[in-house]
Formats: sequence, structure tokens, C-alpha cells
Amino acid sequence: MLFTFSATACGKKFVFLSSSVVPAAKGHVNMRSDKNKNYVVSVSISNLAEATRLQPSKITYVIWMVTDQGKTENIGQLKSSSSLLSKELTASFKTVTSSKPTKIFISAENDGSVQYPGEQIVLTTNVF
Repeated sequence: MLFTFSATACGKKFVFLSSSVVPAAKGHVNMRSDKNKNYVVSVSISNLAEATRLQPSKITYVIWMVTDQGKTENIGQLKSSSSLLSKELTASFKTVTSSKPTKIFISAENDGSVQYPGEQIVLTTNVF
């Protein structure tokens, strides 16, 4: 029983695929279950250019989750500002969801509260 708890607490790590939009960007997603059977999703990214430097220029990055039910949900945003992105262009994000994630991806958007992803997908994981 202790081994099962340890394996669940550690979670799994999923790497973002190489990006043609921001080729230097690298990152990963850590996912684990909590004691309430929710999913804790943590995203870490490095070498991510500010959204305003993209072509076409955008305002923010939005993090999306595809659930095991096939639904795509906006789970948060990474703002292209000095408050969230350091000089090293790194960013992190963490959220808890009751839905089981099967894929995480990041799009560049003009509005962080959009309900559907735009065409400019910056980073994506494989389906897990």
C-alpha cells in the first residue's frame, strides 16, 4: 500500500514536443492525483518568447487541457510580462482539476478568457 501511495504522489512527467512557432521553447507537464482524487497539473517552460514577439503578435499564452471526455478546456494563462516571465524567459503554472487530462497544449491568444483555442498552437504534448 505504501508503494502505491508513493507512485501516485510522484505523478507522471510529459514533455512538450518541439515547436515550429517558438523553436527554442522547451517544457514539461507534471501530473498527479491528490488525496481528493483530483488531478494536479503543473507546467514548466523555458526559452518561451513573449507573445508580443510572435508573428502575428499576440497578448498572452493560454494553457488548454483535453479531457478524457474529449472536451477542450481553457485552464489558465501565462502572461507575457515581467511579472510572470523572467529574464530567462521561463514560466510555470499550476492548477487542480476534477477532469482527467489526456493532453495539454498552449496557444497564443489576444484574450486569456477565450473559450476555444486559436490557430497559433505554440507547444503541445502527445496524448497521454
